[in-house]
Amino acid sequence: MRTASCLRQPIGLGTVTRLYRVVPAGAKHTNKHIYGVSYTLSVDDVFAVLSDPTRRRILEALRRRERSVMELVDRVGMHQPGVSRHLGVLREAGLVKVRKEAQRRQYSLVPGPLQELDAWLDHYRGLWDARFVKLANHLATRKRK
Repeated sequence: MRTASCLRQPIGLGTVTRLYRVVPAGAKHTNKHIYGVSYTLSVDDVFAVLSDPTRRRILEALRRRERSVMELVDRVGMHQPGVSRHLGVLREAGLVKVRKEAQRRQYSLVPGPLQELDAWLDHYRGLWDARFVKLANHLATRKRK
């Protein structure tokens, strides 16, 4: 698919195949992670990546501060290759970034895609808030009877 002067190419994420990387038209990069490449994620893509509970636990662990892979292994309770695989998916999706520190890699949360998801969900909060107010009023009325 062509978009403007860019080519959208699928990112190799195993079962998550709807994520796309924006690659300049004519570039020869296909499924390699290249720093500086911008990612475009739809709400569906963010949900697909976040559908895995292990990835959500990793993001929760990164919420307060950056952590090394071994810290994440301890917090998530999974073997190192599995955590690294999930970190790769999260990194390719643009949800985490990595900083090399000597021989260690420090991972941190990238809030942008989550903020976009929050903005999308905000449209539905009003709907639910109105329903919760109606429910509270109904329960208060029943309690008085």
